[in-house]
Amino acid sequence: MLSAIALLIIGLVFLVWSADKLVYGSAAIARNYGISPLVIGMTILAMGSSAPEMMVSATAAFDGKTDTAVGNVLGSNIANIALILGITALIKPLSISSAVIRRELPLMIGVTVLAGALLWDNHLGFYEGVLLFALFGVFIFAMLHISRKEKQNGDILIQEQESEVPEGVSNTKAILWVVVGLIILPIAASTLVDSAVVIAQYFGMSDLVIGLTIIAVGTSLPELAASLAGVLKGEDDMAVGNIIGSNVFNILAVMGIPGLVHPAVLSEYAMGRDFWVMLGVSLLLVIMALGKSRSINRIEGAILLCCFVAYQVYLILNMAA
Repeated sequence: MLSAIALLIIGLVFLVWSADKLVYGSAAIARNYGISPLVIGMTILAMGSSAPEMMVSATAAFDGKTDTAVGNVLGSNIANIALILGITALIKPLSISSAVIRRELPLMIGVTVLAGALLWDNHLGFYEGVLLFALFGVFIFAMLHISRKEKQNGDILIQEQESEVPEGVSNTKAILWVVVGLIILPIAASTLVDSAVVIAQYFGMSDLVIGLTIIAVGTSLPELAASLAGVLKGEDDMAVGNIIGSNVFNILAVMGIPGLVHPAVLSEYAMGRDFWVMLGVSLLLVIMALGKSRSINRIEGAILLCCFVAYQVYLILNMAA
């Protein structure tokens, strides 16, 4: 048991580290070959924080654990909003001025409702996976179009994303980090999933719950790091934008993977319980972010964090469900 916990921690650390290096190297190569910082920021960097979820979802799906893969999506989205934005807003209230974010929030709600429609029959099928990936491509093109338009208006989020694109990195170094990331990322994901399964079986946790708790929180660490770094640098829009983008990517790309790899009947709790929690905290974020103050203050951050703690306590008390 102790060895499984140790392997889980090791797998998690290397998962986050290798995902970061893969994204860093990919962004550097893209910049070196003349791709604009706007495109890199809205694609490679924006998707980068969801790389751990994507790899874990694929690993779980190939192992036949579709419940774990879907639980990872639902749990990560809940953690992104309730845990990460809750903690971030407690540290420093988040002001939201980006027009891109105000357009992304309704899209996030729409995609969340779509997830509910697909999970309504407690089954995730192959064609649903195809649909999710097709919509993922549409979303990327739509965000690039919106971003190009808003860049002309001096949108703050676009400026902050472009500033994060690495420059002055040689192709040799960039390729090295990409190779390292591609090698370590799947190994770390496999180690994380295997050790999480051992822990889940020891405590009598269902595949769904292990995806909603340990794996979901663990794979959300890149978003936590990005949000904290953003708010400490005064880039509030970046902190919030990372979360919104990650949640959309999780539903369209990460949840599409198990649909393509291992279509299966899901636990009834995924739709009957966890989807509604995800939708609830998503709507709560919209109300806070688009209110008169256009900000998330410390009291609202505390509310979000309390929602997350209450949800996790409920899951732990009902681990077998």
